[in-house]
Amino acid sequence: MNLRILKASAACVLYASAAFAQQPKVEVTSLLGRALTSLPDTDGSIHAAEQKLAADPKNPALIVALSKAHAAKRQYLEAVAVCTRGLAAVPNNAEIYLEKGHRELGLRKFEAAKTDLTKAVELNPRQLDSYYHLGLAYYFTRHFDKAAESFGRALELAKTSDSTIDCSNWAYVSLRRDGKTQAASRVLARITPEVTNTEPHLFFYLQLLHFYQGKISEEQILPPKPLHPDDTEAELSFDTINYGVGNTYLINKNPAKAREYFKRVVAGFAWNSWGFIGSEIELSRNE
Repeated sequence: MNLRILKASAACVLYASAAFAQQPKVEVTSLLGRALTSLPDTDGSIHAAEQKLAADPKNPALIVALSKAHAAKRQYLEAVAVCTRGLAAVPNNAEIYLEKGHRELGLRKFEAAKTDLTKAVELNPRQLDSYYHLGLAYYFTRHFDKAAESFGRALELAKTSDSTIDCSNWAYVSLRRDGKTQAASRVLARITPEVTNTEPHLFFYLQLLHFYQGKISEEQILPPKPLHPDDTEAELSFDTINYGVGNTYLINKNPAKAREYFKRVVAGFAWNSWGFIGSEIELSRNE
């Protein structure tokens, strides 16, 4: 048999899941007992990523691309499995460890995420996203001091306004949850009128930062409820803002009001969003 064909066939055995990917399945049970499910590969993006990887099975970028294709369909178990197999083929790759840890956060496997993201940081200490996601792993496990440290390191590495906005949001709330109000205020002081987003999703976080600064009111910042579960961008906006406002009530010692906002978030469908996960964690502690 032609060596290239044999190589591709072996890779297909290792990575193929296209037929399986067509069927939605339970990826994880939430901390509130809700079955959280995947989406089918209706546009063929997972299959296309598999085909590319099959032709070059030790290419780290293609391994990460396949994981991300699964994650885009909320197939997080499959995404982590791709990374695990990828690390067996390409050991000690920071990008694959980062991708694996990122998806473990979505599966609520926070300790596993800490381990993999710490490894990613060790392998590439200049990689902002590794510190950012490690910060989330610490934040979700209520190690707010370590979360603030990781987000602070990410903020030091930020080279764009988008990165500054993203990291500042989480650095601020980590410091507030850790009781370090003055340090949190210094984070907000960096968000001047000149700091604007270019990526649409970062507008949500920029709005939250302006809310924390007192520049816009709660009424002004709250987005409408998404009209359709397929409107991912609307879901992300809704989850991000409602979690941020609820978290502010929690910080200001009004947990009953905070729970109202958290409940709005977990009634939705974007279970892999950070706002959803954060809301779920707080509700699981209080119900």
